[in-house]
Amino acid sequence: MNTKKISLIVAGVIVVGALIWFFWGPTPQHKMTFKTTKVTKSSISNSVSATGTIEPVTQVEVGTQVSGIVNKLYVDYNSVVKKGQIIAELDKTNLLNELASKKSDLANAKTEYEYQLKNYNRIKMLHEKKLVSDTDYETALYTYQKAKNSYDISRNDLAKAETNLGYATIYSPIDGVVLSRSVEEGQTVAASFSTPTLFIIANDLTNMQVVADVDEADIGDIREGLRVTFQVDAYPNDTFEGKVTQVRQEAKTTSNVVTYEVVVSAPNPELKLKPGLTATVTIFTLEKSDVLCVPAKALRFTPSKAIIGSKDKIVDCQSEHKLWTREGNTFTAHAVQIGISNGILTEITSGIAEGTPILTDAVAGKMPGETGEALQSDSGNQKETSPFMPTRPGRNKKK
Repeated sequence: MNTKKISLIVAGVIVVGALIWFFWGPTPQHKMTFKTTKVTKSSISNSVSATGTIEPVTQVEVGTQVSGIVNKLYVDYNSVVKKGQIIAELDKTNLLNELASKKSDLANAKTEYEYQLKNYNRIKMLHEKKLVSDTDYETALYTYQKAKNSYDISRNDLAKAETNLGYATIYSPIDGVVLSRSVEEGQTVAASFSTPTLFIIANDLTNMQVVADVDEADIGDIREGLRVTFQVDAYPNDTFEGKVTQVRQEAKTTSNVVTYEVVVSAPNPELKLKPGLTATVTIFTLEKSDVLCVPAKALRFTPSKAIIGSKDKIVDCQSEHKLWTREGNTFTAHAVQIGISNGILTEITSGIAEGTPILTDAVAGKMPGETGEALQSDSGNQKETSPFMPTRPGRNKKK
């Protein structure tokens, strides 16, 4: 056997041995990286978002109960009015004529009534002396009662005509500001079937409210007194504050979406908030400040022999809620009492001190220095490998 053949055989044996070690050799050991954090004081809050509309707390629609032509307007948009102030007048010509007619009708009815009363008294006296028949007496009584009823009707008609004449003068029912004016001078308003609205008056624009539509899934967490913040597009850099003052029971359904109205106070001393503005509302349903808290996932973490080293030791305890610490190779459970939670942070009321490092998670990581492995660094650079070396099954190939 010549030297060339011997060299080829030796090279083949080396390659075969390398391949056998590469594919079926010992698997590099992996390690667990444990993430930690400290028990600290912080604020815990949870909130519900909704949209609503800015409205005055007290808003009155002023209309008229009689028909007629608007004769005079005394106020306009944004006019400040006092309770009892005249704000408009209707033409009174027809109403005055109606009043005069009712006065005449009352006078006629009164004359008839007085005559029939005297006649009835005379017939009654004669009837008692048996000088007139029962029929004559009953006829006089009937005529008298009919005249009395007509007289009463005429008095009521006159009172109605006087009231209608009074309705022709429109007064402000409250102190406030005119938000809307729906008529012009000379316009005819008809009150035959419904009361037409002439003005809308808001009582106090420095004290507004937000009526927000809260989804049915969130309404269970809403109650009176909760703190609220809201923003409006008119002042994107300003955040306004208020409180929930009312949770209305009536459901509103729009496109199969059920919502409930929640009323939020909105102090407006600078008069920035205007009726009708759309507000984006945040209602804080859960809120605590300066309390000990930990990430909620720390309470779900539990070390086991499957994820820790064979030389590590677990010291457990009996408790519904636990936090874990690690000192050297020892994992220790601490029984704790919890308070409120928003799903991200959980309040710790007792069982562990502020500043204590606790375990939150365990992440599997490979030991560095494995032959033929591209190690990923924080900067993203990779260790170079030979492009001619075969790749072990199950490893990611370089793209």
